[in-house]
Amino acid sequence: MSVSRLNQLHTIDAQTLKQGLDQQSVTLIDVREPGEFAGEHIPGATLVPLSKFDLRKIPQGGDTQLVLYCRSGSRSQMAAQKLFEAGFESVSQLSCGIGAWKEAGFPTVQDRNAPISLIRQVQIMAGSLVVTGTLLGAFVSPWFLLLSGFVGAGLIYSGITNTCVLGRMLAKLPYNQRS
Repeated sequence: MSVSRLNQLHTIDAQTLKQGLDQQSVTLIDVREPGEFAGEHIPGATLVPLSKFDLRKIPQGGDTQLVLYCRSGSRSQMAAQKLFEAGFESVSQLSCGIGAWKEAGFPTVQDRNAPISLIRQVQIMAGSLVVTGTLLGAFVSPWFLLLSGFVGAGLIYSGITNTCVLGRMLAKLPYNQRS
């Protein structure tokens, strides 16, 4: 177990998490969006989306280790920071998120009828806007190329700040709210 840059945020690997879940010594919190959780999650996880992070949904007390996870680790770090600001002293996160869990060969709960993941929705939407702007710019008016440039600038901003405005907007759609 290694200590991260945030207060007492510990990073654990998938094998350690699996052992903790088997021994019932871990409280596992998924901080992804409801649509992502509905599509696939680690058995025994409780959904507390970062976009609507509610400290009241985090189990207090007890002698279990609190472990957060998301897709890659970024959102779990942000959630951990909110917990530290609320007075939590020690929080852990799953290193490399649910991807590491699956790579280790551990099972997940899947719903094939759930909406596609938010990141794929963002990729489809951004790609569609770029293609549309390029085609309209080539055949209608060069001013439509600004649409492609705007989307590209938004993707650069998302990469630099590790946030995604388009993802936040898509997360609010009704089909992404089901859990």
